[in-house]
Amino acid sequence: MPLYEYMCDECQCKFDLLRSFSQADDPVTCPYCEHAGARRLLSAFAAVSKGSDGSTASVAGTSSCTSCAATSCAGCQR
Repeated sequence: MPLYEYMCDECQCKFDLLRSFSQADDPVTCPYCEHAGARRLLSAFAAVSKGSDGSTASVAGTSSCTSCAATSCAGCQR
């Protein structure tokens, strides 16, 4: 089941939900403020491959950071 990212229109909190493809755009209630107006966000992803020597390399996404797919560290949301 895919993991989707949502943002509440009321409290601006971001949260993730595991939902089936068919439920991705169904209405969502914010788990923080219980407002029924959360919307699905377009999420980026990153994939990392481990080499035989133990080193890691980004194989998807555009960042050199292996924990996100931002184009620079300034774009990281951590």
